[in-house]
Order: sequence, then C-alpha cells, then structure tokens
Amino acid sequence: MSVLITVAQLQDRLESGQRTVLLDVRWVLGDPHGHEHYLAGHLSGAVFADMNTELAGHGEPRDGRHPLPAEADFQATVRRWGINDGDTVVVYDDAGSAAAARAWWLLGYAGIGNVFLLDGGLAAWRAAELPLSTGEFQAEAGDAVVRFGARGTMDAQGAAAWSGILLDARAGERFRGESEPIDPRAGHIPGAISAPTMENLAADKTFLPAEELRARFAALGVVPGVEVGVYCGSGVTAAHQIAALEIAGITATLYPGSWSAWSNRPELPVETGPGGDRVGA
Repeated sequence: MSVLITVAQLQDRLESGQRTVLLDVRWVLGDPHGHEHYLAGHLSGAVFADMNTELAGHGEPRDGRHPLPAEADFQATVRRWGINDGDTVVVYDDAGSAAAARAWWLLGYAGIGNVFLLDGGLAAWRAAELPLSTGEFQAEAGDAVVRFGARGTMDAQGAAAWSGILLDARAGERFRGESEPIDPRAGHIPGAISAPTMENLAADKTFLPAEELRARFAALGVVPGVEVGVYCGSGVTAAHQIAALEIAGITATLYPGSWSAWSNRPELPVETGPGGDRVGA
C-alpha cells in the first residue's frame, strides 16, 4: 500500500495535470472548527472531509467515539468527494497527519489503493510558499465502488485475546492512567505497550525515515513474524501508527473502537501504570 507523497511530488502531479483527488481532514480533538479552518485556506481543489459525519459512523458508547461508518454510507461519501475507481487520492491535515491518517486508512480498508498522505501536511505546503484557496470546493460526483475488508480490524474480544504486540498510540500519561480527559476510565488494555503516535514524526511534523521507524518499533518488540495490533483513544491516531508501521514495512491490525469503546465496557479489565511500557516508547 502507498503511504506518503511529498509537497514537491504533489506539486509536480498537479502542474502536469495528473488527475488527483485532494481531501482536507482538518480535525483536532477539542477543536470543533475544522470546516471553518478549511474555508479560510486549503489546497486548491481540495474537498473537506468531515471526521465526525463522514469518517465515522454513529453508535452506542460501547462502540467508541468514532466507530467505522456503514459501507453504503461511506460509498456515498467517497463518491461525493469525487473519487473514481483507479484515482490517486492525496489526504492532508494541519496536525502532522494525525487526522488525515484516518481517511488514508479508511480508504484503504474500503479497497481504494492509490491513497497517499501529504508528508508534513498543510504546514509543509505553507513552508514551500505555495498558494491556498478559500471557500468551499464541490467536486463532481465520482463512481468508486467501496468494499470494506481490505485492511485488518479487531473488536474488543480480539483485542483481549491478542497474542502478538498490542500498541497503544495515545500519549504516555493517558496510557499510564495519570490523565484521562474524555473517556470514562483511565488506563490501558492489559498487556498493551505504550507507543505515542507523535513519536513517529520529526520536528517539522514529517514522518521519520523508514529505518528510524523500524528501529523505534523494534525497540517495542515489533519484529518479523510478530502480529501487531494498534489502538488509540477512538481509532483515529491509531491509523497514524499503522501508517508509520507501513512505512517501516510492517502490516498492523486496527482496533477501531479503541480505548473509547473498551473503557465503556465495565466488564473489561483496565491496567494502569507503566504496564508494558518499554524504553523508547
């Protein structure tokens, strides 16, 4: 699966007229104004992708804060975005790809193969002094067909019985149970290992090189032949971890419900403290 495209590579594609669908996923936990940020400035021709209504479905608290959308609903969304079968799609945000990775993962899960994260996102585009557009862009309807299942997922039962490495992509203080700003219980899934998502990035919010990511994950016990699962707060930044793992040449399985689903199930155990935390995590 494809993962990254640089600003220079994207600029070359656009200038040469190669068909490219651009998605702007302007979302940060605690900031409800993503669409307003998009309207104030986005890549020309980019469609706004809404985290809460398009990249997630709706369910009970036990399903988590961002459960996967229904397949039929997501097909309608993908077509609204203007995606045709075989298109190249580039996704970006203004948060180190933490939100954009959800769209990248979900499109891959839906069987759409040529999907890239803009490395460094909007900040890298601005740093290159490239222009932005304002207002809403409406794409012509696409015809892509969505078929869920092209990437691996697990549910709470699968996470509880996971025999490989289970990485927790949240900040370390949330993993240890020192802080829990949004979910009903603090801590982590027993046996999980802390691997904060933002440690996948360099200072400029681009992804670390593949060899550095391989070393990071190897220090956490992620070695060839070991199955890897990932969760976070609500299945969003865990997708970023999966992207980093893929850059390193490692395939991983997502627990979409993540901690927001697990912590809403009182029958499931919770662990606090360093737990499976390791050096380098």
